[in-house]
Amino acid sequence: MKILAAGGAGYIGSYLVPVLIEHGYDVDVVDLLWFGNYLPKDVKVVKKDLFTCKEKDLQQYDQVIFMAGLSNDPMAEFDPAKNFVFNGALPSYVAFIAKKSGVKRFVYASSCSVYGYTVNELYDEDSAVTCGYPYGISKLQGERGVMQLHDDNFSVIALRQGTVCGFSPRMRMDLIVNTMFKCAITEKKITVDNPSIWRPILDIRDAANAYLRTIQANYSLNGVYNIASGNYTVGQVGDMVKSEIEKLTGEKIGITINNKEDFRNYKVAIDRAKTYLGFQPQYAVKDIIKDLYEHKDCFGDYNKDEYYNIRTFKKIDKQ
Repeated sequence: MKILAAGGAGYIGSYLVPVLIEHGYDVDVVDLLWFGNYLPKDVKVVKKDLFTCKEKDLQQYDQVIFMAGLSNDPMAEFDPAKNFVFNGALPSYVAFIAKKSGVKRFVYASSCSVYGYTVNELYDEDSAVTCGYPYGISKLQGERGVMQLHDDNFSVIALRQGTVCGFSPRMRMDLIVNTMFKCAITEKKITVDNPSIWRPILDIRDAANAYLRTIQANYSLNGVYNIASGNYTVGQVGDMVKSEIEKLTGEKIGITINNKEDFRNYKVAIDRAKTYLGFQPQYAVKDIIKDLYEHKDCFGDYNKDEYYNIRTFKKIDKQ
């Protein structure tokens, strides 16, 4: 099977693409390379704006995995216009071209951010989506744009991912577990802005497994699926990072609670993905922390701009 990983040189793609290759898939990558290229040297990587892709460019592929676009709230709020273009219009365009090219399946990397504030209810894929922030709105626009293209000959699956965390060759330190890990290691303290809000956390290894299950699913399957390793309060995450780093280093880690207001609060059910995709998470927050610690010698300066998407995005915006 030949797969195009659109935006495949990012944080998730840099981990996922080698996993797909290990499973025998032939994978090419199209990416603007905003954050560099950390993929194996034998992977075909084309530096290209996906808006310039035509039907002939996609005719060779059986499936397209779309991971491109702006990846978090700070980027979306810094430039809402680009956010809606890259997260709303771009996936719809690529899916449209893919369908015309004869691609069999389009996999869209959506986000649990679409749920907004869930008032401590466990939300499934049929629950209301209420996010009023640019990032969540744009991810929902992209999701709805690609989903309406599915038919008997074109399978479309959207994975609403929890906050992906863990080690990737294209590393990020601006994700909840990764950020707390970085602070614990470099500052010997963790700051929790609001301990009561909920977040679905997704180990990057579970994320890769979800994509594998998706591309291997029967082509009759379509729809939206929540993907998470588990639901945690931010306070829980802080306590687990503190406890695990103290065990691993033997050093005392401080913790500060701020109780800042946050209107993004959601936890999700993953039963549909278990039932239809065969997705079964294998990792928890403690496993993410151990994975990060095992790779600590890879990071160097934890404050490098390349580890923080908004810093790199602002540099690109000035060019």
